[in-house]
Amino acid sequence: MSVSRREFLQALAAAAAAGLPLDSPAAGDDAFYDFPRFGSLSLLHFTDCHAQLLPVYFREPNANIGVASSMNRPPHVVGEALLKTFRMRPGSREAYAFSHLDFAAAARRYGKLGGFAHLATLVKKLRAERKASLLLDGGDTWQGSATSLWTRGQDMIEAQKLLGVEIMTGHWEFTHGAERVKEVVAKDLAGRIEFLAQNVETGDFGDPVFERYTIRSLAGVPVAVIGQAFPYTPIAHPRRFVADWRFGIEEKRLQGVVEQARAKGAAVVALLSHNGMDVDLKLASRVTGIDVILGGHTHDAVPVPIPVRNARGKTLVTNAGSNGKFLAVLDLEVRGGAVSGYRYRLLPVFANLLPADAAMAKLIEDQRAPYAGKLSEELARTEALLYRRGNFNGSFDQLILDALMEAKDAEIAFSPGFRWGTSLLPGEAITLEQVMNLTAITYPDTVLSELTGTAIKALMEDVCDNLFHPDPYYQQGGDMVRVGGMSYSCTPGAKIGARIGDMRLRGRPIEADRTYKVASWAPVAEGSGGEPMWEVLSRYLRDRKVVRPGRLELPRLIGTAGNLGTV
Repeated sequence: MSVSRREFLQALAAAAAAGLPLDSPAAGDDAFYDFPRFGSLSLLHFTDCHAQLLPVYFREPNANIGVASSMNRPPHVVGEALLKTFRMRPGSREAYAFSHLDFAAAARRYGKLGGFAHLATLVKKLRAERKASLLLDGGDTWQGSATSLWTRGQDMIEAQKLLGVEIMTGHWEFTHGAERVKEVVAKDLAGRIEFLAQNVETGDFGDPVFERYTIRSLAGVPVAVIGQAFPYTPIAHPRRFVADWRFGIEEKRLQGVVEQARAKGAAVVALLSHNGMDVDLKLASRVTGIDVILGGHTHDAVPVPIPVRNARGKTLVTNAGSNGKFLAVLDLEVRGGAVSGYRYRLLPVFANLLPADAAMAKLIEDQRAPYAGKLSEELARTEALLYRRGNFNGSFDQLILDALMEAKDAEIAFSPGFRWGTSLLPGEAITLEQVMNLTAITYPDTVLSELTGTAIKALMEDVCDNLFHPDPYYQQGGDMVRVGGMSYSCTPGAKIGARIGDMRLRGRPIEADRTYKVASWAPVAEGSGGEPMWEVLSRYLRDRKVVRPGRLELPRLIGTAGNLGTV
């Protein structure tokens, strides 16, 4: 990736010079969202909200390890290194929003983030202050909650329309099935929201399934927005959901779309991407003519754009976090038919600083009303901080692993490395809603398999390669499969086949030819028919009533000394 440390530091300096400090000790809470408008037009962007209509706690990762050219470069910087890189004060609002440090204490001090009613207030404020703007949704909007699952995304679709989203692309949306997506695009979004994806085509003749780009006039400036859906959808999820569609990165086609938009007069070209940040950084070095990539999928909350050199100039690469925590604001100055300057802020959406928008609050209440009683069922209380995000495991995922092993009488358990799922503070109730925030998918079956030691290692090596392959185009953006019952070592910088080692069950080495009982959930293959994961976890919690701080099964890391992506 053609981005130098010097250019990154220049981007930080540009943000400060524009009067947009990343951490502002002098500014009070009343002025937190006050910053000067700049330039000709603005692009507002959020992504990966995962159907969270209400404010949430969401702990950022303490492990986001980069390898090869990604090592020690954003987004692979966590904890104190992240604060130092982005010049944030420990204990500040920004440190709480962007890092995992002192999370429980900071959460109690600063409160929840996100919620569409509070996001709506911020969107209205910013759009009123800016003469021309577009509101862009990077996808993963119709999945991640019970209500979104039960309404097939309808609650989120109604919220998107009221919020004023104008353009979106997709990923988890496709797990509702191709027919549902086509129905929504043709009916609910028609004339309101453009669903763009230049990299989705029919499997037979290669026809485009969605519009590839659109050109909008903002203050007289032609702005092209190109859609880039998640390129690995049929691999990461059951193929049956999109059986007749092909996905991919499609560099060559993307270059052609950029050139077509430029030929039609576009002075600004933005890629609304769900590739993941490392993929976008590589893409920006190879495809020319894109001014900015507004990225998502990997849930990376990166406070400043990363400038990437390519054969014809530079492209700014951004990623706007997840779970409704952030709204990105990109102000662009356009002169002589080209971008001449920019200002960028990734704004945390603090629910206690932004009053709830009345219309959005009513819509949310109405959408949730049929399910409110069911969702509020208290299953247990937690005395531990519960979270999911991190390269290898989280305390909420540990509960899933323990529940699987108990329910299936298994020796080992696997749980997918999903990056969505809200957090809970010590002392809070674990409700059915919280369980669904971790498990609400359209293929939630639990499975018990008999696998040899050789098969277990091969499976883990494959998932680990997806996370740590040195070429970003071979990464699919999830975290490592969570492993319960079995200890192991991991060498992220090694090659496939050599990353996973020292596999042990109750202290004894895993034997290559021995068969082990392995419980898992979210199978990509058809025909499992097992009990949904949310039922297994709910029963486990009801039986315990209290969750106390306990062990977190993590691998022994090898070769990560000096890697700023782990603490």
